[in-house]
Amino acid sequence: MARATDPVDASHAGGVVGPPHAGDLIAALHAAGVTEVRGDTTTRALYSSDASLYRVPPLAVVRPRAADEVAAVLAVCREQGVPLTARGGGTSVAGNAVGPGVVMDFSRHLNRVLEVDPATRTARVEPGVVQAQLQRAAAPHGLRFGPDPSTHNRCTIGGMIGNNACGARTLGYGRTVDNVVGLELIAGTGDALSLPGSGSLLEQLRTVAGGHLATIRTEFGRFGRQASGYALEHLAPENGFDARRMIVGSEGTLGVITEATVRLVVDPLVRILVVLGYPDIAAAGDAAHGLLAFGPTACEGLDSRIVDVVRTRRGPGAVPPLPRGAAWLFVELSGDEVGEVRDRASALEHAAGAVDSLMVEDPVRAAALWRIREDGAGLSGRSPAGLPAHAGWEDAAVPPERVGAYLRELELLLGGYGITGYPYGHFADGCLHIRLDIPLEVPGLLREFLFAAGQLVASYGGSMSGEHGDGRARSELLPLMYSPAALRLFGGVKAVFDPDNILNPGVLVDPAPVDRDLRVPAAQIIRKNLAFRYENDDGDFTRAVHRCTGVGKCRADTTAAGGVMCPSYLATREEKDSTRGRARVLQEMLNGGLVTDSWGSREVQEALELCLSCKGCASDCPTGVDMATWKSEVLYQRYRHRPRPAGHYTLGRLPRWAAWASRAPRLVNAVARTPGVAAAGMTVAGVDRRRSVPRFATRTFRRWFADSGAQRSQVGDPVLLFVDTFTDYFTPEVGIAAVQVLEAAGFRVRVTDRQQCCGLTWITTGQLDAARKILGRTVSELFRAGIPIVGLEPSCTAVLRSDTVDLLGSQPARVVAQSTVTLAELLADRSLPSLAGTTVVAQPHCHHHAVMGWDADADLLRHAGAAVTRLGGCCGLAGNFGVERGHYEVSVAVAEHQLLPAVEAAADDHIVLADGYSCRTQLADLTDRRGLHLAELLASRLPPG
Repeated sequence: MARATDPVDASHAGGVVGPPHAGDLIAALHAAGVTEVRGDTTTRALYSSDASLYRVPPLAVVRPRAADEVAAVLAVCREQGVPLTARGGGTSVAGNAVGPGVVMDFSRHLNRVLEVDPATRTARVEPGVVQAQLQRAAAPHGLRFGPDPSTHNRCTIGGMIGNNACGARTLGYGRTVDNVVGLELIAGTGDALSLPGSGSLLEQLRTVAGGHLATIRTEFGRFGRQASGYALEHLAPENGFDARRMIVGSEGTLGVITEATVRLVVDPLVRILVVLGYPDIAAAGDAAHGLLAFGPTACEGLDSRIVDVVRTRRGPGAVPPLPRGAAWLFVELSGDEVGEVRDRASALEHAAGAVDSLMVEDPVRAAALWRIREDGAGLSGRSPAGLPAHAGWEDAAVPPERVGAYLRELELLLGGYGITGYPYGHFADGCLHIRLDIPLEVPGLLREFLFAAGQLVASYGGSMSGEHGDGRARSELLPLMYSPAALRLFGGVKAVFDPDNILNPGVLVDPAPVDRDLRVPAAQIIRKNLAFRYENDDGDFTRAVHRCTGVGKCRADTTAAGGVMCPSYLATREEKDSTRGRARVLQEMLNGGLVTDSWGSREVQEALELCLSCKGCASDCPTGVDMATWKSEVLYQRYRHRPRPAGHYTLGRLPRWAAWASRAPRLVNAVARTPGVAAAGMTVAGVDRRRSVPRFATRTFRRWFADSGAQRSQVGDPVLLFVDTFTDYFTPEVGIAAVQVLEAAGFRVRVTDRQQCCGLTWITTGQLDAARKILGRTVSELFRAGIPIVGLEPSCTAVLRSDTVDLLGSQPARVVAQSTVTLAELLADRSLPSLAGTTVVAQPHCHHHAVMGWDADADLLRHAGAAVTRLGGCCGLAGNFGVERGHYEVSVAVAEHQLLPAVEAAADDHIVLADGYSCRTQLADLTDRRGLHLAELLASRLPPG
């Protein structure tokens, strides 16, 4: 069994080093003992943005390995007058995690849970720990960290502390500030602080605060979601002069955290969800505050706009039945006794003034309903008008009793500007989320709107930010809600901790203009000479690439829930190998700032090198990123009318070579296994020598089909079996099994008169002119058939369902796409052989997951009686990716993430189901197990004869 023996190292970054003075900075950092410093253009492009509107390329990026390196970085930055910005998961929507000097990424190395103490219900963590990682460490002790922002599977605890993050269950667990017990940090002065604690800096702070107590007592801490500015209410004597609580939410402008002690809580034994329906979202806002009397853990509001987008993007089944109404409150009640919680829920239903309600005790049903809120929030990157929707006015908050009135005025304001969005949020504590389709290319419009919206919030006694921080997006708006005295006090606090303005300058104090450094308007529009049509992005490659807003879901491990994105990042843990990282480099290519050699840039090549073209992002990314398509476009533009890598001529034109080899398969197989010849051939072809050479079938599927015509059924519903290259030349047994199953199910199987190809290998290698011609011929043939088309190879089926339209755009292409189904989809309403007693470990092909969805297969297997374990992630071979020289280690590392452990744990009598030829090949190369296609499994259970 072949395995990678060395850890995957994909950390090399290329491109040119930044501005001349960056070299001196990097040399000084190395001299100070900082291990990992990068100033190349690729890395600077990766870190030029976060999840906000802003683009601020850094001079250098540091990934510290210890607290003393953090101190050394700060010392060098102070000495050279270089700004320093701390960064966790890079999920800030306000522009808190970008800066023009050094960006310090804590997520790569300082990401350990140091201790979980069940006795004190606390944990000590490094700032780069992802919230979900802390949850996993605490769970065996029956504990959890309370705050749960929607980005919990990729945001870091350090970032949560920086923004004072909250989440849906703030009513039950409090904000991050309510759950931080202690902090270790280094102030901008270079002083190390332990909070709670004492010292000269804190005495200076006490003096500054003591001179402005009237301002502190009247302007700060007015309601729970007042997150804008510094939380100076904690410095009042009656609040214990708690600098620890003041630091939380200071957005990295006062100090850099190196360690935190956080409070853990015990989850309640009982949770009941009450869904309340209202005529409109403002009515839901009116009702939310009154529900606090029932002690909810959460109270979230949304309306039909967000429900409709979930139905549209995820399908009707993604939205369980809801109570009557056009807006809803999702209210969670919890406790330790079922009867008590049920009584509270019933009383709440009667008092809520809703037009209809639904009480849900089943946690599975409740999770499905909560998923509407989670999915809708993620999908809000496209507005109700179908336009790109942006952060910027992301999380304003007002006193909870005024939410309904604020919503009514906000809708009027949006209408006046012709702007749309999906409002939702934490209604019972006054925080509203919305992304808006403001046309950023119109000069001055964003600024005008933000100030108008800020004035509206201020008129309600509200806060520019309710949980995400002010950052670059809202710091300039602070004079709308704070007096000049309060703003001067911010400056005084900053002067105590960071007198040289090194830490995150332009945020909170002396703010940068809200419309400076916008990312999207800096990029040129590209509509001409493209291979793909980008119909959902108005034919604009730039708009397509800017679908990536930086939310960072590609950095989360969602494979346990069946997710695929992003396998290369999970293997290397490098930002460069995430979907977001690749999009950032492409965006820099489009604006010509850091990446200056257009499609041929070394930075672009480097960022795309380890993209598996798995299409996982096409379904898993909430903003609809399709990196596989973009990679094909880049390869097309880069090599158009130019020599290509060897693999493009060999693997990229595999169907052509396979057709020739099929004329003498025994001879080809013998030559391929001749020592020396095979190795030389693999080298010339650009194939890794550790890979096996697949055997060609001695009789193709089409030959079998022609020879066996007299024995096959001539009655039944007609269906056209699309004979792909892999089924025809390598695994005809899959096609034979499919014919047997289809005929048993009452179908009459036809194939095209001549072998047709979907052009998959040409598409993945960017040979798109040829792909268009090949696909055009295929579509013409399939269109003329006028009957349903069933595909067996998932990647080829996905081409017919998706790429066909994207490349051709013709009416026949659309008809073929609509007529193409998977085997499971075709058999959904047919009688099936029993699979009772069969245990299946299934590895869905990535393209199957992303384009067709695997739910029909799961339903078919369960209805047939099989017990199914569905794996997430990619197999790692991914077509030609894992075969190409230079990709073997990453390919194996991807497989080792979930596939290989699951297969090794499977009993001998368990079926390993893998419809994809590449998935079965990976299994054959790395294990002693054989993967079966669904057709083979079903055929093996057909009655004899």
